[in-house]
Amino acid sequence: MFTSIAIIGRPNVGKSTLFNKLTNSRDAIVSDFPGLTKDRNYGFLKLKDKRALLVDTGGIAKDTDEIKEAISNQAWIAVEESEIVLFLLDSSENLSNLDFEIISKLRKLNKQYITILNKIDKKSDGHIKEDLKKKGVENYLEISAEHSKNLNKIKLELEKRSTKAHIEFPEGKKVAILGRPNAGKSTFINNLINEDRLIVSEIAGTTIDAISVPFIFNNEEFILIDTAGIRKGYKRNHKVEYFSFVRAMHAIDKSDIVIFICDIDDGVVDQDMKILNMIIDNGKPVLFALNKVDLVSRKELKIKYLTKKMQSEFLRNIEQVEISALNKKGFNRVFKLAKKIIKKSQRNFTTSMLNKLLEKFITTNPPPSISGRQIKFKHVHFGGIHPTTFIIHSNQDKKIPKNYRKYLENCFRTELDLKSIQLKIIFRKSDNPYEGKKNKLSERQVKKRKRLIKHIKKSKK
Repeated sequence: MFTSIAIIGRPNVGKSTLFNKLTNSRDAIVSDFPGLTKDRNYGFLKLKDKRALLVDTGGIAKDTDEIKEAISNQAWIAVEESEIVLFLLDSSENLSNLDFEIISKLRKLNKQYITILNKIDKKSDGHIKEDLKKKGVENYLEISAEHSKNLNKIKLELEKRSTKAHIEFPEGKKVAILGRPNAGKSTFINNLINEDRLIVSEIAGTTIDAISVPFIFNNEEFILIDTAGIRKGYKRNHKVEYFSFVRAMHAIDKSDIVIFICDIDDGVVDQDMKILNMIIDNGKPVLFALNKVDLVSRKELKIKYLTKKMQSEFLRNIEQVEISALNKKGFNRVFKLAKKIIKKSQRNFTTSMLNKLLEKFITTNPPPSISGRQIKFKHVHFGGIHPTTFIIHSNQDKKIPKNYRKYLENCFRTELDLKSIQLKIIFRKSDNPYEGKKNKLSERQVKKRKRLIKHIKKSKK
């Protein structure tokens, strides 16, 4: 299940602080200076069995200034796309005319919104509660985003209100097709199903929605989801592109695997890496398809294939396949790999198997000592899929060096053949069963201790 939630309000009411706390990140810049957030910021929020896309917006201001007006417009675009809106107010201030205008507009848009009074830890003589009651708002939550107070109340309210996802797909293995505009995503699907189901054009950005296409390949049912190409600067562009981006994120969340299509003639650019990072952050497996190989010679292909970006560690952990969507080249290999990767991404691992592997890895390369204290790994167990998660318990957690963490990750990835699978290893400090417990000395031991102390004092004189 998936939904979109927007945080809105006037400047400097604590939207970015709340966003960071709910997403458990530092993605949004927080400052006392108002109006710092200009573009929409995105993060994920876990709500029990659901997953929500949380959108941080710039402060809504009533101003003729061109930039401030643009920031307000971006915030209202986020509201239009979202299922639920978190309307944030500063509890230390009185309700302003702008706050009431925001409430009125939310009512006109028929959006379900949750009114939140932030900064309750701040002393004030304001009458915001009375003002809200006069305007017909009797239900609200009181929080302190900065001190993480009552944030669970927000999550509980969101769990009650959020419904099913905006996009529903039929049964079958769900494959999302992603990439930059004009990479050949729609051509790939049309030639795969031998039907002009999707509009194909040399004009980049023809597809603006996530379109699902049921398909059978080698007696296996698949649902192909064609998404809009994600452009550079989609946060600031026209709202149609923003909607397309959100629907692409919905498609990723719903999918069992993402096939990322890249134009081999353009090579891997920064925007490709950003989109791949978005997929990886979502925890879904990814297959990298180099399209339009028919347009380059074998020599050129080898040169492009051996560029620094293609040989980066980031891409070495992803299965890669060469295709020509126009000439239907490489389709069998794509779906053979996709099926194999989906199976691996949904695999559960037994605790005994993981512990045998961990013992093997630390025997081959023992962990280092930290401040004279040896790192000891107690046990490891399976934590879930999407991403595949292993939880390692040890006597240290935060002090384990990054290079040793990477060593363990690479060992597990290689040994279990987890190429293209997102792997997350969590280190947890094991509880000491004797912590807080002191051995009580017997009467005889106490007398012996006193005699020893007395003897040492005499010998020092």
